[in-house]
Amino acid sequence: MKQHIGIIRYFQTAWPLLIMFIPGALFFILFKYTPMLGVVIAFKDYNFTDGILHSDWVGLTNFDFLFSNIQTLQIIKNTLFISVVGIIVGFPFPILLAVLLNEVRLKWFRGTVQTLIYLPHFLSWVIVGGMVITMFSINSGVINHALEWITGERFPFLYNGTSWLAVYFGSGIWKEAGFGAIIYLAALSSINPSLYEAASIDGAGQLRKIWHVSIPGISNIIILMLILSVGRVMEVGFDQIFILQNDVVSNKAEVISTYIFRTGISQGQYSITAAIGLFESLVGLILVLTANKIAKKYNHGLW
Repeated sequence: MKQHIGIIRYFQTAWPLLIMFIPGALFFILFKYTPMLGVVIAFKDYNFTDGILHSDWVGLTNFDFLFSNIQTLQIIKNTLFISVVGIIVGFPFPILLAVLLNEVRLKWFRGTVQTLIYLPHFLSWVIVGGMVITMFSINSGVINHALEWITGERFPFLYNGTSWLAVYFGSGIWKEAGFGAIIYLAALSSINPSLYEAASIDGAGQLRKIWHVSIPGISNIIILMLILSVGRVMEVGFDQIFILQNDVVSNKAEVISTYIFRTGISQGQYSITAAIGLFESLVGLILVLTANKIAKKYNHGLW
């Protein structure tokens, strides 16, 4: 009885918040959770004529096809490799930028730099990809013109697997690192200034202040962002890699998202691509749970 009275009182006091929560809940139910029901076609031989409900069940046949096909195994390896290396290479850059900007005392200089490094984020990958391809083009690219002037030879940056990966990771860092630094800058601004003053009294220089005050002060945010990044380890994204890839480097550049587009959308094999999409999501979920469990051991877990 007391429990029921407590629930009634809770609704009486929190009803404004609950009403504000309804639109958000409806959005997630309609546009996030309801479409998930379509994943059932991963276990069916889906076709437009019979629809989702009346297509034949095929069990795990689509998954058997995926994991017995050399091409799809290579695509999964490519996705894992690009994602993991992307996190290792790209994750520290926003932190580094935020820490460096936090040390700048000239407001006009800091504001100018912040604006310049944020701008690439607001350009679409169509524009950025076009700029990258133009810069590294073997015939007309400014990079190859400079290289030829220095060494007398040109290099096919976009047609060599290793250099293509370097261009891919570099362009991603250039576009997103500045915008990613916003979160860390916000976290740095919340650090108590007295900690820096205390460190100065103890004789700490700038590097020691960064190491012993700034980095520990944003460690929770770093862990949070790392867990979110790990959750997207199987989700390379589509725009960047689709625009930059070409047939010569397809053995390294073909990933799950581009495979789903080419096979699922272009060739109409919806069941197979739904199966690989479901596999991608499950791996991401397992990685997030694992990362959070590891973080909890160090008192930084999310839940």
